[in-house]
Amino acid sequence: MDKYEKVKKIGEGSFGKAILVKSKDRGHQYVIKEIGISGMSSKERQESRKEVAVLANMSVHPNIVQYKESFEEGGCLYIVMDYCEGGDLFKKINSQKGVLFSEAQILDWFVQICLALKHVHDRKILHRDIKSQNIFLTKEFGEFGIARVLNSTVELARTCIGTPYYLSPEICENKPYNNKSDIWALGCVLYEMCTLKHAFEAGNMKNLVLNPLNPSCIT
Repeated sequence: MDKYEKVKKIGEGSFGKAILVKSKDRGHQYVIKEIGISGMSSKERQESRKEVAVLANMSVHPNIVQYKESFEEGGCLYIVMDYCEGGDLFKKINSQKGVLFSEAQILDWFVQICLALKHVHDRKILHRDIKSQNIFLTKEFGEFGIARVLNSTVELARTCIGTPYYLSPEICENKPYNNKSDIWALGCVLYEMCTLKHAFEAGNMKNLVLNPLNPSCIT
């Protein structure tokens, strides 16, 4: 961390926190994802390092948040990414206070997201956690923390992971899935952009998981 000066914490989750920093040499702003790996199992540490490998090997795309570098220090893994000053789509949706986005704005964002996802899928990678919180408003796509690299485009993954509002029916039923589950989640994001609300709502986690299996439950 010697090369960076901390500005502020901008997010925190179960796997770590996101810190806005400024490089000491040129004053550029970046986001550093800090993941505490000292208390992890060897498998969990391997998964965290997989994220770094996916990001480091991802070729530059105008709609994907750019990876800068990573390092380990003091029992933590640090991943340095470009900073998207526009914030995420989820916050933007909430700030609308019921005022719908224009059709032109929705199409502009959605096309960019689709281009980013195609770039990812063409490299046999599943994102597995597409949601409005992971879509940023300067470069439209980010957060490959639970990506899975596929050996072939028809291989099916079997680990149930993601965010409940965006889970596809096959994941809800604990069935194998592939890149089509990312497309389902993308459709949920599109619905959210058009209506300013989630496609599926429920009072508890069980019903939220069951709702995608019942088309009548669309809000």
